[in-house]
Amino acid sequence: MTDSQGFKTVATFNDKVQADICAALLGDHGIPAGVFGADSSYPSLGYASSIQVKVNEEDYSEAINIIAAVDSAE
Repeated sequence: MTDSQGFKTVATFNDKVQADICAALLGDHGIPAGVFGADSSYPSLGYASSIQVKVNEEDYSEAINIIAAVDSAE
């Protein structure tokens, strides 16, 4: 999914910690990643909406490959 700012969603989580870990993993591989949807005025409702990890469009394929490689190693 591409949004109007040129970002693509590479992963979706219900837990901010998992999203932060995913973004850090991508960052460790030189891909800037952002966590979207985690900030809320009502933190107890945070589970109700998905938290997305997004990267720049040009990094999308490499980011997906990194996430897939980590998933297959677990």
